[in-house]
Amino acid sequence: MNDVHELLERAAAPAGNPTVSTEAVYARADRVRLRRRAAVSAAALAVVAAGAVTLPGIAGGEQREQNSVAAAPVGQVDRSGKADRLAELLPSGVGSVERVSLAVLIKGATPEQARTTYAGPLDGEYLVREDGGVGYLVLSFMERTGVSKKFGAGAQLDNLCETRGNEPPVTDCVRQKRPDGSVLTTWSDSMDYGDGGTPQWGREVVGRLVLKDGSVLAARSSTGYLGERSQGPLLKAPPISQTELGTLLTRSELLPKN
Repeated sequence: MNDVHELLERAAAPAGNPTVSTEAVYARADRVRLRRRAAVSAAALAVVAAGAVTLPGIAGGEQREQNSVAAAPVGQVDRSGKADRLAELLPSGVGSVERVSLAVLIKGATPEQARTTYAGPLDGEYLVREDGGVGYLVLSFMERTGVSKKFGAGAQLDNLCETRGNEPPVTDCVRQKRPDGSVLTTWSDSMDYGDGGTPQWGREVVGRLVLKDGSVLAARSSTGYLGERSQGPLLKAPPISQTELGTLLTRSELLPKN
């Protein structure tokens, strides 16, 4: 499974014993990815691959902000102001940004079923409307303790730009070691796996930032999905480009305050 998707899945997973999770929302796409990338080691953090959106709701054992808006219908007022704060960090020309829950939109989950906790200040799922189309941005932060718990103490994150065994190469993969010791990786995904079913996801760009302390920030910029409960046509391009996604991931506003 692709590492960026798995992180996003954990982040959006409701606290307690959820009835509906984002992992379930993306189960079909993840199964396809799992088959195609069976050779990837268990340590690879699939944070945003096929549209997985389950951000680390409980990080390091601490429950952070409780997401009461995630289960709200599109158009409900976001009293947290997170959508507005995220919009301020995005490039000019990006359409309107609304905070939503993919579990609610795709699976029809109730507010209680989709209730989620987040570790990062802007973690969450956002709908982007632009030129008549609807796409999505997903952000997820997982602390080092959460990464260790998920993949084992001392686990090393794979270099996704390196092809291993018979697994398919990651498209347009760019890996950068940054001066602060972090590693930024971005790539693109056509989401065209020819397996049918719904929702049918449009192409997207994905990224993860592995911090020096072992924590991970992941993001996904999707052109949207078609099928039951689709909120509109696909965007012509992801809400923000691969380069722009990489820039967003390096913003300090997306990281928890120490």
